[in-house]
Amino acid sequence: MDVRKRKPTVAVVGRPNVGKSTLFNALAGEKISIVKDTPGITRDRIYADVTWLDHNFTLIDTGGIEPDSSDVILKQMREQAQIAIDTADVILFMVDVRQGLVDSDSKVCDILRRSHKPVLLVVNKVDDFNKFMADTYEFYNLGIGEPYPVSAANMLGIGDLLDEVVKHFPEGSEAEEDDDRIRVAVVGKPNVGKSSLINKIIGSDRLIVSDIAGTTRDAVDTDVKYNGKEYVFIDTAGVRRKSRIHEDLEHYMIIRTVTAVERADVVIVMIDATEGVTEQDAKIAGIAHDNGKAVIVAVNKWDAVEKDDKTIYKFTEDVKKVLSFMPYAQILFISAVTGQRINKLFENIDLVYANHNMRVGTGVLNEIMARAVSMQQPPTDKGKRLKLFYITQTGVKPPTFVIFVNDIELMHFSYTRYIENQIRDTFGFAGTPLKFIIRERKDDDKK
Repeated sequence: MDVRKRKPTVAVVGRPNVGKSTLFNALAGEKISIVKDTPGITRDRIYADVTWLDHNFTLIDTGGIEPDSSDVILKQMREQAQIAIDTADVILFMVDVRQGLVDSDSKVCDILRRSHKPVLLVVNKVDDFNKFMADTYEFYNLGIGEPYPVSAANMLGIGDLLDEVVKHFPEGSEAEEDDDRIRVAVVGKPNVGKSSLINKIIGSDRLIVSDIAGTTRDAVDTDVKYNGKEYVFIDTAGVRRKSRIHEDLEHYMIIRTVTAVERADVVIVMIDATEGVTEQDAKIAGIAHDNGKAVIVAVNKWDAVEKDDKTIYKFTEDVKKVLSFMPYAQILFISAVTGQRINKLFENIDLVYANHNMRVGTGVLNEIMARAVSMQQPPTDKGKRLKLFYITQTGVKPPTFVIFVNDIELMHFSYTRYIENQIRDTFGFAGTPLKFIIRERKDDDKK
């Protein structure tokens, strides 16, 4: 049986210049930097994986505010608060001890208090506890409990804050019940047809969202039985917000995508055939790639596209170009409305899930590597040649391999990709990324 884990989510809310990004970067450390070996993807600093003691959680930044008036600040803070309420298990509400309590803090606090989510009041810029401690007491007036004094810039009080954060995680959130059903997240831009696809699969309009402005809901888990096999579909649709500017909507969408992808085994990235593949699609697909998930690119609304004998070929090339960082992704052309190729979709889910869990014997791997080295000599630098001693698979989801070499600096990304391609030529691994860890050991360490 597969023991499911769901990482809790912690969101940071606050006015401009209270230090949200400073706290965010301090907690996230270097893990938030863009993945080096992922050409073509840049990611906003919206989310990061954080570990505190034996707890793992996802930290989300609810968005920056570029205001020109106090009205705009309050409006956008309400938007932030709503994002946090909709997606987070714990909310960090950040205020500034130097600026003191301001009107918009109180108004946003009212929204957070009514949410019935755990809210921790973080008083930042307390750089000297003796000097500023008395000033933190003013924030008791907000009525959401004890203020936690911190200095994000100097990393003061952070440990005490995190100790309190992890106490509020939902029980069982990090180790849920045994469940061996395949979990499938359906992600994509708004209106790409995510809900339509799931509705078609289950044969009902269970996921239709009210068009009344302001309605929203969390991702919905749908149990699906297909050809006698059980699946769980995680849907991220349902953002309907009045007066939300485009950037806010995209921000919200990305946060929802992150929380869905983390819980999934297989991610279906839906693309609108009538619009073509866009950079926004690449950003969403990049979340699945960064998380090492099995991926199917489902080009939806294919029934609405005028076609000739080259249309599929040309669209496939466009997808491969924009999503060049994930050449392993399976590409499928579907229609959620007519049900076209839905059966193929399930075949692909089973295929990529199996590949995501595939293990390859050490002996076979070393034969492949030896053959690869004999066909293309490893690189040299200043007279020193790279030597590859040994390869072994150490994990699945995604398949993870460790290669022992004589000098890590000589193992360029391009040669790692060459070894990866040789393994893929033999075993396929369609739909799943492969992870490679390079370890150094000297010639005389070789046993």
